[in-house]
Amino acid sequence: MTGHLRVLRPHPAIYAFYDGRVPGYRFAEQKNWIDEGALALGIASYAIVSGHKALVCDTHVSVAHATAIREILTREAGVTDFTVLLSHWHLDHVAGTVAFDDSPIIATDRTAEHLKRRQSAIEAGTLEGPPAISPLILPTRGFTGSLTFELGDIRLELIEANIHSDDAAVIWWADERILLAGDTMEDTVTYVMEPDSLPLHLVDLERLDKLAPARILPNHGAPDIIEQGGYNRGFNRATQQYIRSLIRCKTDAELREAPLKELIRGPLANGWVTYFEPYEGVHRENVDTVCSVGANSMVGRN
Repeated sequence: MTGHLRVLRPHPAIYAFYDGRVPGYRFAEQKNWIDEGALALGIASYAIVSGHKALVCDTHVSVAHATAIREILTREAGVTDFTVLLSHWHLDHVAGTVAFDDSPIIATDRTAEHLKRRQSAIEAGTLEGPPAISPLILPTRGFTGSLTFELGDIRLELIEANIHSDDAAVIWWADERILLAGDTMEDTVTYVMEPDSLPLHLVDLERLDKLAPARILPNHGAPDIIEQGGYNRGFNRATQQYIRSLIRCKTDAELREAPLKELIRGPLANGWVTYFEPYEGVHRENVDTVCSVGANSMVGRN
């Protein structure tokens, strides 16, 4: 499963473990959550390293991936002390956590609640279909709001946010002005999972923008941009613009039918995001999801 895993280095202290966006490459012939939501779009898990310590940010799409991450960090960086942060509860971010079952696992309290409530279905492979994640290792430490995390001589801020999912956690490295964004931002466009909360997503995206990050590293993005250090602050603005357009789609039939490239023409021209064709399907699904929400559900909250 790890034949296409690439190790990218967006910063001397950061490893990005990237898989997917490989033509013709699938985990399985039948529809499954690894291919449709992760490998087809490209997915990275990250590790921040300081001395012999590492904070592993998400454990990728399989135990094999997580085991490879651990072995690479041990072999190439001399890491012996691991801590895991789960950016949110979705399966492509927690699948390999058993490879770190001897280490602290941090998540927002909401993430812990989501995983505990769904544990039986996730382990049976019935929540989103196969493959099952069994055993599912639950977080050992939770937080709400924010948590300061000292990684050797690196000081990080773990920040809770309601973007993409209501349990998101991002990492802010203030000294380097780097934001590890999880799934709160995505290139080409965000994947809408909780349409009722889109106005709340906008509020928290604006809160993250006020940090004024110099570089943003998402879990789903273009590997060449990640390897070059990540996205600039416009990435956040592109996400906000796209979400506002989706909200308008509820009452604008012409906008609903607009091609994705036209909808994000400004961000593409500015270089804030890139165009990756598989996101056409994501966009159509987003429009259908948003337009299926009750007419008054998003009124007055943005």
